[in-house]
Amino acid sequence: MSKNSKELVYPVLPAGGRLVDTHCHLDMNAYQNDLEQVLASAASRGIGRIITVGIDPASSRRAVALAEKYPGVSATVGIHPHNLSDLTEASLADLRELAAHPKVVAFGEIGMDLHYDYFPADLQRSCFARQVALAQELTLPLVIHDRDAHDQVLAVLREAGPLANGGVMHCFSGDAALAEAVLELGFYISVPGVVTFAKSAQLREAISRTPLDRLVLETDGPYLAPEPRRGRRNEPALMLFTAARVAELKGVSLAELAAATSANAERLFRLSAETLVAPENGGCR
Repeated sequence: MSKNSKELVYPVLPAGGRLVDTHCHLDMNAYQNDLEQVLASAASRGIGRIITVGIDPASSRRAVALAEKYPGVSATVGIHPHNLSDLTEASLADLRELAAHPKVVAFGEIGMDLHYDYFPADLQRSCFARQVALAQELTLPLVIHDRDAHDQVLAVLREAGPLANGGVMHCFSGDAALAEAVLELGFYISVPGVVTFAKSAQLREAISRTPLDRLVLETDGPYLAPEPRRGRRNEPALMLFTAARVAELKGVSLAELAAATSANAERLFRLSAETLVAPENGGCR
């Protein structure tokens, strides 16, 4: 147990409380040396489920393998807009096959990212639309990445509608107007640790105005650790700090916030009753 971990005082869920981390990247190298400790820490603090997210064919395969190995872990498959060079007929066929696994609960992380100039906007849009169509065919909800591409992302989703299986705007970063547009699509809004940052007033306003029954929580680990761990590796246990801040914004107890957001996640992703189990050799960090 590290010195910093001992000093960190976590918000505490009441007995029986649970949270769902709807977006984490457990397959990334940041967890390579202590994944079982990370899962044990999460389980000991009431994180009941974790969805580990695919961002290309290889990471999607790793996500499914992790979901097979660990009770309480589910997976998604998809190709992130940074990785569109991996989108081929063969890779889409691979994703289709992976998506048939019973522990795959969504299609994504897919979308558009105009913050970085990795691929032209037109190419991003066409690749995004193609994956949305595949997700609809597979009857899976969508996990959407949208960075500096709000209008384009909404246009693709509207053109593809109606989206009967719904979806989530991952790591929501917009204002109240964007939140309203997302809700009109029937989607959920996923709140990251960014909501705890001092300069995130616009995000906090959007979350405060979003109905509780349309919110879910995420880490986006290993990225975007909430205060008081900002700038360090994020992990599912730290989502308690995000949950506590959102509970304040919504004027409810942490227990009420946890119950509502977990029920939302379970409904959207059609999660089973399985819960996260601390690995036998893991330890609370």
